[in-house]
Amino acid sequence: MYDSRAAKMDKQVFVVDGLVSALVFLVIFWGLDLFKSGTYESVFITHICLFPLIMLLLHSFLTWFGAYATPWSSGNFDYIWAILRASLVSFGVFFAILFLLRIDYVSRKLFIAFAICDFLSLVLIRLAIRNYFLKGLRNGKFALRVLLVGIGERACELADRLQSQAEWGFKIVGFLDPDPAAVGKVVAGSPVIGTVADISDCLKKHVVDEVIIAIPRSLLKDAEPIAQACEEEGIKLRFMADIFELQVARMGLTMVGDIPLLTMEPVAQDDVKLVFKRIFDFSVTLLAMPLVLPIMLAAAIAVKLDSPGPVIFVQERVGLRKHLFPMFKFRSMYIDAEERLKEIEHLNEAEGPIFKISNDPRVTRVGNFIRKTSIDELPQLFNVLRGEMSLVGPRPMSIRDVDLFDRGIQRKRFSVKPGLTCIWQVSGRSDLPFDEWLALDLEYIENWSLSLDLSILLRTVPAVLWSKGAV
Repeated sequence: MYDSRAAKMDKQVFVVDGLVSALVFLVIFWGLDLFKSGTYESVFITHICLFPLIMLLLHSFLTWFGAYATPWSSGNFDYIWAILRASLVSFGVFFAILFLLRIDYVSRKLFIAFAICDFLSLVLIRLAIRNYFLKGLRNGKFALRVLLVGIGERACELADRLQSQAEWGFKIVGFLDPDPAAVGKVVAGSPVIGTVADISDCLKKHVVDEVIIAIPRSLLKDAEPIAQACEEEGIKLRFMADIFELQVARMGLTMVGDIPLLTMEPVAQDDVKLVFKRIFDFSVTLLAMPLVLPIMLAAAIAVKLDSPGPVIFVQERVGLRKHLFPMFKFRSMYIDAEERLKEIEHLNEAEGPIFKISNDPRVTRVGNFIRKTSIDELPQLFNVLRGEMSLVGPRPMSIRDVDLFDRGIQRKRFSVKPGLTCIWQVSGRSDLPFDEWLALDLEYIENWSLSLDLSILLRTVPAVLWSKGAV
């Protein structure tokens, strides 16, 4: 969010709600004169101890139903409806707790009266805030006054975006540009009021809340006097961080001591969701083990009886951030398969840096079956338990295949953990050309979510059973 005032207002309303609710509770308690049935101190303490519980429930459901949405996006009816639902649910849960725990010493009359009066108080707070907000919006009182440095395409695009997204109103005081010839021109409906050298005078003559630098990186040398002038005037300074023409998913500023570092992440992933993904992978894999282990035992015996060599084939694969890890598979080829690869590499039927042929002479009889049924991949569940792989993610590639990548974007797949299955697995598997396979991997990386993982897992089961695209 560009303007932080909306977030600040949410916190302020939250605090006001708590204070007003506490005041309403005390007024009703004293008004009902409940302490007549016992000593004032004992009755007051038994009731006030339950107040944090009802406030926890109430504020949780107020947040859930949208009672803290900004006035810019919610109307009076929206607020009333949200507060009504939150009040009914929270007090319903509260009374259910009293009933289940058989708490008889609490006055139901008190909390019913509190629920009604607190509902009315919360509604009045919202209506007053929204009226104040709309009034300030109409007269321009809250408008953010911005001075833009630069008149190029990037600056004009930024001005348009700010006009459409500024919840509290937005006004461009004017533009500055390094070129003196631009002074006097009108850009995006606002005048160019000076050059970069005039920054100090402009800040003194005009009311400015923020200065935004939107000039090409070749002109960033002009930014230093702007920063100094803003520091002297106590004005917030921002600059457009897309100084490189990159597809960046998330940017952030990190402080190393007193040194600021601008972080540009090509893939934005929520750390909390990644923790849930790891918990999901680990839990599902453990739950599947009783079903999978008998199949793995039978496959191990078959591989051992079919041809000499180890049951498990271990190969270094390229994982998250290009860290190497040992990937486990049931051996489906003869033990000299790696040496024989050079002899048949000219028969490769796949496009791009992968090797596949439909009738690979290096594959054993059992290997042909476990490949078609994907049983050979089951030992990778241990890679999932070890944290080297995920259930869903781009397939881990060998060092040989990665060395043959001819485009840098192909390495974006290393920004996530490799997986047992991915979109390509349920979209044709080995039948897909490499470029399309890569495009599907990148599509997964850019659109990843827990629901997408679950959808891919459910679609993988029929794809494996029908051996679609397997070799």
